[in-house]
Amino acid sequence: MLNEKYTSLDCVIIGGGPAGATAATVLADHGRKTLVLEQSQFPRYHIGESLMPQTFHTFSRIGMLDKLRASDFPRKESVQFVNAFGKQSKPFYFTDRDPNDWSITWQVPRDRFDKMMLDNAREHGAEVIEGARVTEVMFDGAKAIGIKALVDGEETAIPSRVVIDASGHGTLLARQLGLYQLDPDLRNAAIYSYYQGAKHDEGRNAGATIIIHTPDRNGWFWFIPLPNDVASIGVVAPPEYLFTGRGNDPLATLEEEIAKCPNMATRIADAQRVSPCRVTKDFSYRSRQMAGDGWILIGDAFGFLDPIYSSGIMLALKGGEFAADAIHEALKTGNPSADRLSEFAPKFLSGMHMIRQLLYAFYNPDFSFAEFTKSYPQFNDAIVRVLIGDVFNDDLHELFSHMSRRIPLPAPIQLEEV
Repeated sequence: MLNEKYTSLDCVIIGGGPAGATAATVLADHGRKTLVLEQSQFPRYHIGESLMPQTFHTFSRIGMLDKLRASDFPRKESVQFVNAFGKQSKPFYFTDRDPNDWSITWQVPRDRFDKMMLDNAREHGAEVIEGARVTEVMFDGAKAIGIKALVDGEETAIPSRVVIDASGHGTLLARQLGLYQLDPDLRNAAIYSYYQGAKHDEGRNAGATIIIHTPDRNGWFWFIPLPNDVASIGVVAPPEYLFTGRGNDPLATLEEEIAKCPNMATRIADAQRVSPCRVTKDFSYRSRQMAGDGWILIGDAFGFLDPIYSSGIMLALKGGEFAADAIHEALKTGNPSADRLSEFAPKFLSGMHMIRQLLYAFYNPDFSFAEFTKSYPQFNDAIVRVLIGDVFNDDLHELFSHMSRRIPLPAPIQLEEV
């Protein structure tokens, strides 16, 4: 049944997570009539709590900075790595290279953060319906013309000039169009939980994300401080390592891996687990297209990179911002074609590829960042720039040119012709 209430939408957005909320806010600020359909009722649980500093500029644009500054979210000023032998790197302090407000970010409980983002979109004028499940995108030939959804238990058709898929790992439109593909070289899974009373670092490093290699280098741990003396802790490794021959008890596996890793075991020696143990497949993937006539994919609905550098929310925010601007400009000319809507794709994909190359370096057992930066100290700053998410430019190519002389790196991300 056609929903008569929505007959003149500029954009309908599938999903109200960080990507969808950002796009909705920017579009509403452009004066575009925008509807967000979110399957869940917020707040809802989600993993992925660590931000990159490069999110600052998007937060500033969409009016989120004062809300984040007023929160109790831990300030993140650094990232630190611990190798398989327990040796800790010096913290990578973001403000050491650029002592400004935009070099500091936050560690965010996603239930509260995502609700803040979606409420912010409402405040800027976007309409939001929670508990609405989109079932498919409607097409007229190759052109997206709206969506079908279950709203209040009733199937309804909602037309729109443009559809944004921000459905996250559900990748609704990429699967509908057969565009979903895995990255065969980045296949991992994660087991994780939350602990209260874990040992945190002090001073400027108190809010740091700590990345700890397992002693056998089969995987790595994350340690992310959150409010109320809680830490998000998880182990990431290939699924055949985490699950083969271990039975069906993820908590026992997590505790076994913690016990084998002295740096992590020490951190939680006096802590109490305060949540269920959870499992996720962190397989990297992406769509073979990013946009078509009347549609765009953003955030995890387009692609997901391994979580090691906490790039997910940054890519979601920048993708949402870029997509909203592209839609606004396309609608000004009355031409939301694939060519117009995908004009931002080369810039976005280049930035995503920078992070992807650093991922390949991290997982290559023959590569050492310490040895590389000792040989090429001139690239210390470039590596930090990737870690903060400053990747939407062309002047990082020299870093990866030198890195590729030591290890194989992936080819640039190529999309199919629409």
